[in-house]
Amino acid sequence: MCGPGPYSPAGVRLTCRQPSFSTLSGGTRGLDMRLGLALGYWGRGPDPHHLELAQEAERLGYHSVWTAESWGSDAFTPLTWLAAHTTRIALGTAVAQMAARTPTATAMQALTLDHLSGGRMMLGLGLSGPQVVEGWYGRPFPKSPLTATREYVEVIRQVLNREAPVRLDGRYHPHPYAGPDATGLGKPLKPIVHPLRADLPVLLGAEGPKNIAQTVRIADGWLPLYWSPSRTELYQATLADARDGFMVAPMTQVRVCADVAEGLKPVKAMLGFYIGGMGHAARNFHADLMARFGYEAEARRVQELFLAGRRAEAIETVPDAFADEISLVGPRERIAERLELWRKGPITDLLALAPDLGTLRVLAELAG
Repeated sequence: MCGPGPYSPAGVRLTCRQPSFSTLSGGTRGLDMRLGLALGYWGRGPDPHHLELAQEAERLGYHSVWTAESWGSDAFTPLTWLAAHTTRIALGTAVAQMAARTPTATAMQALTLDHLSGGRMMLGLGLSGPQVVEGWYGRPFPKSPLTATREYVEVIRQVLNREAPVRLDGRYHPHPYAGPDATGLGKPLKPIVHPLRADLPVLLGAEGPKNIAQTVRIADGWLPLYWSPSRTELYQATLADARDGFMVAPMTQVRVCADVAEGLKPVKAMLGFYIGGMGHAARNFHADLMARFGYEAEARRVQELFLAGRRAEAIETVPDAFADEISLVGPRERIAERLELWRKGPITDLLALAPDLGTLRVLAELAG
């Protein structure tokens, strides 16, 4: 796709043809499920294995690699580092938090990285929850999350289209700003840089039914947090309206191991943290999602224990059955059998939270 030309992160000049939307961001629904590598966000510090995993994923033919953010490392800087050390693999944020940046700032980062990577960028966005938005970013959580999300995406679309200066008479993201404390000097602007692709894919991390329905209408793809291949009927009606090329790209933990129960422990730890700690007892989107999967009593108990400081008990309370149905864990033969269930649904891309090179390779062999 690329030859010598301007502005690669490694100092090599790159000239790249503009990829088509279907080439990079989803193709046609019904094609074979593609693989992506989800690296998540950092813990106490950078993971020294992430670059090795991304480079091996590219070598194995994985379609994409994704980074994330919570309240520590950001999503774009590690992705730029990966872009500089790879050549073909698509680059995505799963997810970048909307509260962290204005929509124009997010669009600037996306279009910049798209240029630097030769058209490999995919922008995954998430609203996060009140605890993070107000506690970490110091901003009010929107009273109408659907409206806030829709306006955010609209501004980004305008920036990427670059057809005219950005204008939006919005409730949450007005452009120009005209609030009671405005100077009145705000001027509609369009980006100085010409975006490489007006159709740079925008995906949304959505959990509630209304949010998912809106995602199908306004975005190029959906990033489910939890996905059960045995419960696709939960989304059948909503996804029926998805157009060709719409990505359905759930993240799931994948681990090749002899002992299923042992392999599920990291999955349960993740679920315990998200369901118990990523939200308030009265407003936790992750707990609500677990309840829709049929585990309402268990979800509320996990919350209760986690918020009481009994984290080990909270994690242990997460049902093995729930952890198992949203992950791919166990011996190679078991993963191969269960992978067929994932292929039969509407998924276009399986984003694997794969912790080691061996698992990465096995998954590539099974999906090949």
